[in-house]
Order: sequence, then structure tokens, then C-alpha cells
Amino acid sequence: MSLYFFRISTGRYSGAADQPYEFEDRAAAWTEMTEVCANLLGGIVRSLKPNSEWCMELLDENKKPVFRVSLVGESAR
Repeated sequence: MSLYFFRISTGRYSGAADQPYEFEDRAAAWTEMTEVCANLLGGIVRSLKPNSEWCMELLDENKKPVFRVSLVGESAR
């Protein structure tokens, strides 16, 4: 089992969880991360502004990024 932390970034705000989560392996950590993102996505999209970004990262026990899911609102002009 390995320890992981979640970090969410939006604009200038970035915050990582203080408490680690334990997963059997990287595949299990990825599955949990995508499920959490899926549950949050509706609310995030409704408040996303043009030319902004929302990002969730899964960090290893040394708080180094392992996976990242990003949502970017881009203006065409």
C-alpha cells in the first residue's frame, strides 16, 4: 500500500490535503481520483470562467505529482 495526497488548483489558489489516502497501487489511486473528479465536475464547470483552469493532482508520499486531471476554459479569440 502506498500513501497519496490530493491537491486542487484553481487560478492562484492551490491546496493539498493534509491527510494522506492509502491505495493498493497506482491503478487504484487513478480510479479513485477519476471518481472524485467525476463527482465534482458539474459544479466546477458551472463556475469556470473563460481563460481559467481547474486542476486536480494526485501526489505521492513525497508530495510529487503522479497524475493530473485539468479542465481549461479557453476563449477562441
